[in-house]
Amino acid sequence: MKKKLIASVMTLALSLTALAGCGSTDDKEGASSGDKYKVYLITMDQMDQHWVTVDGGAKKAADELGNVEYTWLAPDVKDDAKQIESINNAVAGGADAIMLAANGPDAVTAALKEAEEAGVKIVYVDSPADFPAVATLATDNEAAGKTAGEEMKKALEANSVTSGKIGIVNVNAATASTVAREKGFRAAFEGTSFEILETQYGDGDAARSKDIAANYVTQGVVGIFGANEGSTVGAGNAIKEAGGTVVGVGFDKSDTILELIKSGELLATMAQNPDVMGYEGMKVAVKALKGETIEKTSVDTGVSVINKDSIK
Repeated sequence: MKKKLIASVMTLALSLTALAGCGSTDDKEGASSGDKYKVYLITMDQMDQHWVTVDGGAKKAADELGNVEYTWLAPDVKDDAKQIESINNAVAGGADAIMLAANGPDAVTAALKEAEEAGVKIVYVDSPADFPAVATLATDNEAAGKTAGEEMKKALEANSVTSGKIGIVNVNAATASTVAREKGFRAAFEGTSFEILETQYGDGDAARSKDIAANYVTQGVVGIFGANEGSTVGAGNAIKEAGGTVVGVGFDKSDTILELIKSGELLATMAQNPDVMGYEGMKVAVKALKGETIEKTSVDTGVSVINKDSIK
């Protein structure tokens, strides 16, 4: 009887141990499956509607994936030091991946190197830096810039204007995306009698860009090209105030730009797909964090021409 009692107690103890072991395994698996990836979006600034749309796309993908702790972190204005600070803050905050629209190709590379050494995955959206990354999701900016130039040239020639000065309002001389747009735009006028004036930079600020564009107007230009949202808004507002026949073509889509097109101050804008950049960029970042193969490391997110006829 005593032996039977001891055997029963031992059997019960073994059963409890087994159950406890099962319980601890389940808890571990549950914790693992519940882990979230920390993904940060760092853009050039928070001013442009373009970046707000990138954020919207990234957030949508994060919500769908369900295992992402997502943060949009960006300077209030375009500034290399502030963007570096944002990258460092993301790393300090435990980022697993950073989706970055780089101000320029070189300024942030040291910060990105430190991020990579900390195990952070880098995905570029809109504008890459000169540093290796998992993938880049952006507009084919040179091709889109050439399309912008061709749209302007076509409109000028339709008005029997086959020569004259053309001004360019750009962000700065370092941002890869807008430099490529300018290159494409200039290429559209090669072999013509039009004179492309020296580029002026307004850091994407609409007020500064307006002053630059107004100065171009006083020089008697026949056209002005804005290389990003702020540059385009500034150009459109300057043309509006001048009340002349200057042809304005720009980049990006915002409510203000669309209104300037509707009222005739801007001929057209090259509309990117920032929502696609954010959405697909997030998907790529999480895929990389899972250790999955990224088959396409350079993705053209597309562009379309918006003019008065195409606005609904």
